[in-house]
Amino acid sequence: MAGQLDLTDELQDYVRRMSLRDDDILRDLREETAGMPMLQAMLVLPEEAQLLALLVRLTGAYRVLEVGTFTGYSSLCMARALPPGGTVVTCDISERWTAIAARYWERAGVADRIDQRLGDAAGTLDQLKSQSGADSFDLAFVDADKTNYLRYYEQCLELVRPGGLLVLDNTLFFGRVVDPNAQDPDTVAVRELNTRLRDDERVEISMLPVADGLTLVHKKPERKQR
Repeated sequence: MAGQLDLTDELQDYVRRMSLRDDDILRDLREETAGMPMLQAMLVLPEEAQLLALLVRLTGAYRVLEVGTFTGYSSLCMARALPPGGTVVTCDISERWTAIAARYWERAGVADRIDQRLGDAAGTLDQLKSQSGADSFDLAFVDADKTNYLRYYEQCLELVRPGGLLVLDNTLFFGRVVDPNAQDPDTVAVRELNTRLRDDERVEISMLPVADGLTLVHKKPERKQR
């Protein structure tokens, strides 16, 4: 049985050359974000964002929820994949980073598909439940502060419809999840999330060793009474 490949820089370059559908807007956004070295690690990898766009198309998602906008790379990619009239609702607390995002959404012609919500994400998710009700989104992508991941997961699970999809980023967290000496709040929170996902009978999951760890969560459809 073949094992998991070690992804060398050479293989990473090959993957991108063989599969990445890139353009000037996406490259410019990556380069501008890379100019902020302390924050570059927060940007999703281009192949991960392309996967998110593919998942939006495959699921036929019309309403997408994103927790953690940053400079808008993933929301841009998902917005491009929406059907006519579709919307990405994206949440963040930073006016500075989302201002960068807004410039690129406008440039890409998807600004009218993106509903930016500024403020505490947990509070925003509660507001969305009050405004739209439970089961009102088709897909949710969570890539925000790790200490609140469990809370975001539960809120998003309620907001996503039965049969919908959640995508959780950073579930391997730089490999720290397997380091017993890593007891910082972020790592502990990610471990707790992973355990919850493993044991949660409401969902089906697949943890992928992609980027910094990406877990796909399928909310099981409700069983019809016979």
